[in-house]
Amino acid sequence: MDSNVKPQQGRGAFEMDVKAIRANARNNLDKGAITETYTADRDTVLKLLNDALATELVCVMRYKRHHYMATGIHAEPVAAEFALHADQEMQHADSIAGRIVELGGEPDFSPDTLTARSHAEYVPGTDLHDMIKEDLVAERIAIDSYRKMIKYIGDGDATTRRMLEEILAVEEEHANDMADLLQRG
Repeated sequence: MDSNVKPQQGRGAFEMDVKAIRANARNNLDKGAITETYTADRDTVLKLLNDALATELVCVMRYKRHHYMATGIHAEPVAAEFALHADQEMQHADSIAGRIVELGGEPDFSPDTLTARSHAEYVPGTDLHDMIKEDLVAERIAIDSYRKMIKYIGDGDATTRRMLEEILAVEEEHANDMADLLQRG
């Protein structure tokens, strides 16, 4: 071992059995990216991700509707913000679906169960103010949902956790955008 490698506080010296890692890599090719060091409950992670996928898709549809239904003297910049958020929510859905496949699962795009699996509700809103309010509510729901998923996953699946943290950051930006719009109105 390199004499420059020092143990971290509360941990012993770092050791890695490269021969065992190589053997496991060859013996479990059918598991793709899931190696023996993957410690999360994969079935639970897949369910969480499919629920997050449903949430993102419902948010895309709500933002799209709001984009097209926005009317009034101040509607144009707000409608543009709705369109931008719809595009970003679709990017989140694509990332989540891709990760589900990487984990050996199947992304659930079934329209029959979409709203039941979504954490956020599809509330159309009656006017521009109501649309902004409903989008802010949905963003706040997404923020809390992603925080809980991130905490649950922890170190068991660093790749999924990192993806969710990136999505969370955008959801927080969306919430701030909607809160700003609400205060202006």
